[in-house]
Amino acid sequence: MIIEVPPVALFPNCLVQQKVLHPFRNQVGGTILAAKLAKERGWAINVGGGFHHCCGEKGGGFCAYADISLCIHYAFVQLNISRVMIIDLDAHQGNGHELDFANDRRVYILDMYNPGIYPFDYEARRYIDQKVEVASGTTTNEYLKKLDEALEVAGHTFDPELVVYNAGTDILDGDPLGRLKISPGGIANRDEKVFRFARERNIPIVMLTSGGYMKSSARVIADSMINLSKKSLIDLGENA
Repeated sequence: MIIEVPPVALFPNCLVQQKVLHPFRNQVGGTILAAKLAKERGWAINVGGGFHHCCGEKGGGFCAYADISLCIHYAFVQLNISRVMIIDLDAHQGNGHELDFANDRRVYILDMYNPGIYPFDYEARRYIDQKVEVASGTTTNEYLKKLDEALEVAGHTFDPELVVYNAGTDILDGDPLGRLKISPGGIANRDEKVFRFARERNIPIVMLTSGGYMKSSARVIADSMINLSKKSLIDLGENA
């Protein structure tokens, strides 16, 4: 039910563990490690994770483990961080972390999502601190304008010690689930804006690649990271 592939129910548990759950757990570990590295170095990117439909009580929408919530609790307990901002720019509403941090004033949630697609979680929407709805068919310029406005508001409203950035590429034009029309260059611009937001305020940032349901997403993510490096927002090292 969680990964929405019914035949998986017929697989023996050892196969489900090996092919499904173990890879998921590796990504969860990557998200938690990214928080530690971000605190030490200023930024970290997990090429995976961002399972924002899973909360502590249940999974859903391909998300079996609540890595964002686990990462934030790790930051609270182990990293001496007391305020976290989630910037969720996946096309889908991040209902999992919204339910986990409902009324928790240590966590500020900016969620920019398409309200006309899954998960339609109206209860969780009540716990979004800053809701930005983008309708199906929204194009790059309109999207980036709304993002600029949203980041300006967030920067004046909350002073985080860590940013968790859920950077789904399912906003890409042609993605069958996101239904938005953002160009590859628009995604690179989006990521640059969020990293610049964190850098200008000297806030450590964790980026998670989250949703994206086209093969082209991998290239778009790579190109965005190269752009971040060229703009000196991250350091990919001598071999970049």
